[in-house]
This record gives sequence, structure tokens and C-alpha cells, in this order.
Amino acid sequence: MTLVLPALALAPLAQAAAPALNPKLVLRPVTLGDVVNYGLPASTEYASGLNTVAVGTPVYFDIEVNLAIAPTNVLSVNWTITSQPGSSVASLTNSPLGTNVPVYEPSDRLVSQVVSRKLLRPDARGQFTVNAQITTASYGVTNVSQTITAGVFMGVNTCTLCHSGSIAASNTITPWQNSPHAAGFSKGVNGDYGTHFGVSCLQCHTVGYNTNSLATNGGFDDVATQLGWTFPTNYSSTNWAFIQSHYPTLANVANVQCENCHGAGSEHAYSLGNTNYISVTVTSTGDCNQCHDAPTHHNYGTEWYASGHAVTTTIPTGASRPYCVGCHTSTGFISRINSGLSTSMPGVDTSFSAIGCQTCHEPHGATTTTNNPNLLRVIGNVTMPDGSVVTNAGTGGLCLQCHQNRNGSATNQLANYPSGLSTWPGGSSFGPHDGPQGDMIEGINAFSYGLNIPSSAHRNTVSNLCVGCHMQALSATDPGLYAAGGHTFNMSYNVVTNGTTNTVDKIDVCRQCHGQIASFNFPVQDYNGDGVIEGVQSEVQHLLDKLSTLLPNSNNVVDGTVKTTLSIKTNWTAAQLKAGYNWQFVANDGSLGIHNAPYATGLLKASIGDLTGDYNGDGIPDAWQVQYFGSITSANAAPNAAPAGDGIPNWLKYALGLNPMVKGMNVPGGVVYANGGSIGGGTNTVHIYTAAEIAFDTVTNTTYQIQEVTSLSGGWQTIATNIPGTGNAVSYLTPTRNNVQQFFRVVHNP
Repeated sequence: MTLVLPALALAPLAQAAAPALNPKLVLRPVTLGDVVNYGLPASTEYASGLNTVAVGTPVYFDIEVNLAIAPTNVLSVNWTITSQPGSSVASLTNSPLGTNVPVYEPSDRLVSQVVSRKLLRPDARGQFTVNAQITTASYGVTNVSQTITAGVFMGVNTCTLCHSGSIAASNTITPWQNSPHAAGFSKGVNGDYGTHFGVSCLQCHTVGYNTNSLATNGGFDDVATQLGWTFPTNYSSTNWAFIQSHYPTLANVANVQCENCHGAGSEHAYSLGNTNYISVTVTSTGDCNQCHDAPTHHNYGTEWYASGHAVTTTIPTGASRPYCVGCHTSTGFISRINSGLSTSMPGVDTSFSAIGCQTCHEPHGATTTTNNPNLLRVIGNVTMPDGSVVTNAGTGGLCLQCHQNRNGSATNQLANYPSGLSTWPGGSSFGPHDGPQGDMIEGINAFSYGLNIPSSAHRNTVSNLCVGCHMQALSATDPGLYAAGGHTFNMSYNVVTNGTTNTVDKIDVCRQCHGQIASFNFPVQDYNGDGVIEGVQSEVQHLLDKLSTLLPNSNNVVDGTVKTTLSIKTNWTAAQLKAGYNWQFVANDGSLGIHNAPYATGLLKASIGDLTGDYNGDGIPDAWQVQYFGSITSANAAPNAAPAGDGIPNWLKYALGLNPMVKGMNVPGGVVYANGGSIGGGTNTVHIYTAAEIAFDTVTNTTYQIQEVTSLSGGWQTIATNIPGTGNAVSYLTPTRNNVQQFFRVVHNP
């Protein structure tokens, strides 16, 4: 018989919406790292990407559009200078950046592409507006523009007039004076940095040092030439004091100061502080990387390019997500930290910006903490979501501001979620947010079921917590340089050999305590109790898999399958919610036990025990062991123990429903008697399962086949063939334990 199903009427597929053009006119930073990586001429001048620049210095313009747009869709780009100072004769020229030079920000490379480039070298003080008219095949004509302010350098003395705490502006000078930036030249010229510090360092260690003949703008090199000053031939602790007393105007533009990061300030100063004539940014990393992407000696920015922070997703940002931007954008994080709040709040800037240099570092100098040479925005004690106060984080306290649960306490979630009440300021959800590494390493804020679950020594022995491992220093010859450690924060990196990608764990810092291990996944103990000691990450994954089989699927059915994600619903039982929380806690931590193996495995085993009644995971319910032996740790309670002296182990007595303290039948030669069902558990090596019996009548001179299928929509498989008919009934047994369901049929010939 052939079953014919009625045809389904299919609606025509809706045509996908065309991607938006998203055109931008971007001021592209150019760094020493760009020069090295993309083979640019050594004479290439660097740029910060700010819209306040010095007269005579290059401004690199890029037109960026949506990466999803075919480049051929852009038919032409017409560049014009729509306004410029009256004395200016500057014009746009071709950019020296080739097509191999990508979009600057790593996060922007995921969504944008460059379709046109130009260069402008301002030749007079004042503002220049550049317009680009983009003609496309599918999007018509679009105009984008940028206005830049060109000026000359004034030096810190001018900035101090307003920015030392006067009524006009807040005091940023005092904290800056105590920062490493303020001594970037003075220590070098005194010899504190060693003999490698020389003229080649001045471009980053002074204001406006640029020897291009067109860049006459009051920078350090211009003032030095006017005064006849040359770099000293000998290092001495008095060199800086001599410059201050004999060349005060040169000292005024020495060290790393305001105009290094905000641009030449003449127009801002002469306009009595008009903020339209000065640059302030916490989103463009080019401002910092014009100096800190200088491999191999100033490479913090070089490392950062390879970090997850550099490619932070844009999804958790925007006007509808004010509580997310406090960790997912630079501006949101800074606003949260400056306000002293533990979470973001409505009213903050919700636009996207990657987690860059100024997100974590206050470039003016830290104002709220002491003993902070790294200019971190916050260090020290951290109050965690469950109210615990972490006092041992050190500089890692900055990391814990985001790398924590962020959804409040686990107990509060359990109390509110089933009723649909708010579990965090932005709504109701269950489980820790992505990245609860701080909670994990501290061993807090999960469901312990009243048990004393231990923690590893990491939280007490690793200096500065996260920083101690994730920012390990790599030598200049290390193959993982710029891919792991430092400001990459990566603990592993990929190596491609003959087309095959292999991941290399950077375990040098681990070996200081753990010896000559070969990877993070090194064996410690048999955490999941299967009798095999595997790597700790493998053990944790096995426990995650086992726990997931005890939890409901997306249809709210406990189906016994391994799950890679959970769909937690408000009608889960309290036991399922606790176990689901702990599963997410360990899974979202991402280290598979490396951060805190005892705590991670303890939580998973406790969750499994709570759902199965078998906390010690030996295959026998704890209640049964306590009933007969008083304790699950008693030697007589072990699965293979036979306390009645009859040779029948506890696991078998439990499976058969027998009293383990009463002698039963003898079991000769390994023969086991059972009256149906499936038995097994603990460390037994024998399992007994039910099977399917297919019985059917036969006739002579006919052969029979038995076929099975697990789903009626699948194809039938032959499991027995050439069974001769005898004229009597035939019985055939087949195993069923590996299938959720099976269907059988008998066919014959003839």
C-alpha cells in the first residue's frame, strides 16, 4: 500500500530586504603598526584620526560603506573641499594607503569596507569641510562630509590656564602631572629609560614632533630649531631640569600632554574654549595607537587588535538597551564607572563603540585611586551581584566590573523568575549573563544545595586575579606574540600549518604552579566518576552533558538527550531551575573548569545529585544507601560491596529491589536472574535490558525477512533475513535499548 499525502500549498518566498548602504566619511588613523603590517613607506606620517589636527600634517579620509554591498555598486565618488580658510590653497590628493590597508577599527572591519580614499594636508589655521558625493547603482546619490579644525600647538602652559580647576573647566592638569604621560620625555632624557631613548622617540614623547618641512606648527621640533637645542649626548639626572631652566618654551611642549591626545589647541584657546575647535573622544583607539601600536617596544595597541574587546558585537547596544551598554560599549562603561553605579541606566550614550584603550584607562591620570601607575579607571574591592565583596582582585578588579553574573543573585532569580517578576533592572530572565568568570573564580553566587563545595587556590594565589594569567608577558621571539597574552587577553592562539588550523594553549604562566603540563586540558582526577581520569576540561564537559540530559528540552520535555543550550521556562520545577542555573553558570564561564575546577565540578555533581537523588554519583540513590547503611560514605554502601556475604553487590540488590543486608540466592558463573526491566548502575559490568520479540506464523517453502525502522518517515532496514518457514510460529528477539522507538514488519518470498 502506498500512502499519498496531500500536497502543501507553499506561499512564495519573500524577497530579502536589500542591505542598507550605511555610508561614512571616516578620518583614518595611521600607526607604525600600519606601516609595518601593510608595507607602507617608512616616511609615512602617522595620524590620530582626530578632527583637530596640526597645520601641515596629513589627514587620511576613507569612505566606508556596508560590507554586504558589492563594491561594483559604488559607481563613483566625487570629492570636494566645500569650505576652507581664506588663506588656504590646500587641495585633496590621492591617499598613500593602498587597497591592502583595511578599515581601521577591528569591530568596523566586520561590517564596513573602504570604497574610496583621499588625503588633505591643511595649510592654514581654521576649519576645513570635506564632502564626498557617492553615486551608486542601487542607492542613488548620497553625500557625506567631515569638518576638521587645523591649528598650531600651544603647550601645557596655555591649557593650564583653564584646565587646572578654574571656573571654566574641571581640573585635569593635576592628575595628569602625576601620570606616566607627564614624564614621558623628562625621564627619557634623564636616562631613566636606558640608552635606547633618543631622537627617534620624540615623535611620541613630545608634542607635535614632525620633521616634515610642511609641518611648521609650533611642535617640539619647531621650537627646538628656533632655540638651537639638540638632543644631549650624555644622559644625566639633571638634563630635564636644565631644559626647564634654560629652554622653558621647549619644556612647554615636552612630554605627552593635552595636545598629543586632543589635537593642536590654538583655535580652541583663541575662541575662549569653544568645544567645536578641539577633539574629545573615547571611541577612537587611533588616538592612543598613534603611539601604542608601535611594535615591538610600544605594543599595547598591537596586542589589543587581536582581543575580543576589539571586536565587541554591536547587538547589545542601541536606545532600547540602556542597561547593556555599561559593559558592551566604551561610552556606556565610562559613564557607569564615573557615576559609581553597578549597572547602566537610562540616559547614557547607547551608541556603539568597541571596548578600547580609554574604556579601561583614564588618560589624564586616575583621580579616585592611588598607587595606580596603569591609569586604570577603577581597581580594588568589587561588590558582586550577590552582595559578596571581593577584596583580592587587585588590578583585576577592573575586569570584574563586567566579567561577573550581572543578573543579580541566584536566590533572587529563583524567587522572582517563576512569577515573571523582574530579575534584573531591564527585565526578567533566568541564569547568569554571559561571562560570569569573576563569580566562578571566587566560587560564589550559584546553587550549592547546602553543601560545602570547595574552590581552587587560583583566587588566592594568582596576583591581580584575571590579569595574572590573561596578561602574561610574551618574549619578542615567542610565536604567540601579539596573538596571546598582554592586551590580547587571550590564553590561546591559532597556528595554520599546511592548511590545517591548530589551537595552541599559552600555558607558560600555568606551568609556574602546575609543572610541565602540555595544555589546559590536563588530567587531575575522575570528576565525573566514570572510572577514567581525563583532562579537566573533558571531565567538566562530560558533567555538563550528563546534567543536560536531566533537563527539559525546548518543548519542556525531559528527553534524555545532550543539550548545548537551555530554554529555561517559568514552569520548570525549583530543582530544574537550580540545575539549569548551575549548567549555564559553568557553560557561560567558558573555561570548562580552568578558572575553578573544584567549584565547577562540585556544582554540576550537586545538581545531578539533586535531580537524581544520587549526590555522590555512584549509581545508587543516596536515600537507599542511608536507609540500609546510615551513610553514603560507609564502606558497606559502595556499589560493589556485598555486605550480606552472598556475593551479590549492592548495585544488583538495589536494581532487583532486594534488601542488601539479607542473603539472597547464589549467583553461579556470573548468571543473573531478573524479573524484567532494565538494571544496572555504579561500577557494574553487567546490564540486563528488555528486547522486542517479533512472533509470526510461517508456512513451508517460504522465506521471511524482518525489517525495522525508528520513524515511519524513514527507510526500512532488514535486521533478519532468509528465515525458513516451518509451518509453525517463529519468534525473533532484537535489542531495543539504543532507540527511543522502533517499528517492525515481516515480509515474505514468495
